[in-house]
Amino acid sequence: MTMRRSTPWVALLILTGISTIGFIDRIVVNVLVEPVKAEFGLSDSQVSLMGVAFTALYIVISLFIARLAERVRRMSLISFGTLAWSAATALCGWATGWTNLLLARIAVGVGEGVGLPALQSVVTDYYPAHKRGFALSVLMLAPPIGAAVGFMGGAIIAQEFGWRHTFLVAAVPGVILAVLAWIFIAEPARGQHDVAARADTVPPVRAVLGRLFALPSSRHLVFGSALAAALGFGLNYFFTSLMIRQFGVGLGEAGFYAGLIASAPAIVSVLLQGWLADRFGAKNPAAYMYIPAACLVLGGPLYVLAITRDTLPLLLGLVSVTAFLNFGYLGVTYAALQNLMHPRMRATASALLNSIYAISGAGGPVVVGLLSDHFAQGQGATQGLVTAMAVTGALYVWAALHYWLAGRRYRADLARTTAEDAAQAA
Repeated sequence: MTMRRSTPWVALLILTGISTIGFIDRIVVNVLVEPVKAEFGLSDSQVSLMGVAFTALYIVISLFIARLAERVRRMSLISFGTLAWSAATALCGWATGWTNLLLARIAVGVGEGVGLPALQSVVTDYYPAHKRGFALSVLMLAPPIGAAVGFMGGAIIAQEFGWRHTFLVAAVPGVILAVLAWIFIAEPARGQHDVAARADTVPPVRAVLGRLFALPSSRHLVFGSALAAALGFGLNYFFTSLMIRQFGVGLGEAGFYAGLIASAPAIVSVLLQGWLADRFGAKNPAAYMYIPAACLVLGGPLYVLAITRDTLPLLLGLVSVTAFLNFGYLGVTYAALQNLMHPRMRATASALLNSIYAISGAGGPVVVGLLSDHFAQGQGATQGLVTAMAVTGALYVWAALHYWLAGRRYRADLARTTAEDAAQAA
């Protein structure tokens, strides 16, 4: 117990590691689509159900745990949940049939529903408002780093040892990080950097829902980010399959390309957008919305151009640019929304958002899979998938519109919630 420290960078480092492992355990199925599909004789629509299985109980569990996290020690929940979902990931590797694999994926979702909701709340309490954009962007490095490890490492292990070993290996880091979190991270005081908002009363769920959906800026942020998440998950889910089908590359090579493209550009973009938002957001809080809006409106049309190229180097180069443009919204979105929340709303808000993103993440692959099966009837399996991904990628422009609309109202909404919290604390 005496080894626990209230050191922001230590907490951020370990929690980012936990978030990354959670994303790896969630996304590693993407690189295993083809071998799992082949072993169990599935269609694109059926194999996409691995994402749906993860979401099945994740939403209910995460919302229940989030309400608990507003009252109890959050680091205990994070440590236990990380250990639980890591064990469930190992069970995926021991699955003896398609139904067993889906049940194991449900168990992974349950574990993440316990371990993930309080992450952003803890990080937010370690950092003041004007530094949260960058801090939460660091936390949101989980998707790009997790994509790199999941795609590259997962593909190599699956190719050399089989897809089951990929799940077994992916389970190990989570066990280690769960222990490190329990030993080294102290529970931060709630609202320690939000002096006017300090209060022991936990606001009801309807108050959280009001701030997420009644405020115009937050409503557009939620819709825009959920749409962007659905598009990203859907496109990434089938990206290795596209390379295998269209260019005949091996699973290991396809996983390497997918991991590299989904990680390096996104890492730079997430950090850069977080830094820029903190720098310009002090004078104009709408910067947290306008920066991702500009990137997404460029990234959508460019993805359509990229995915329809018939040479692999050109496709990979253009998709790398779109990854830079389309994934940087993650950290700044969470920071903008967390700044609108009372300190004892943040775990609940995070759980609600993660649940929305989980539904989007599960729905994205299903939509792309259904579109692929539809277009395949007239174009063949390969070209059908290309068309499905092009149609999906174009919708990033829609997400950009929501970010732009959010930026128009964010300053007024932030002033309103800050005044409400100050009045409650008085």
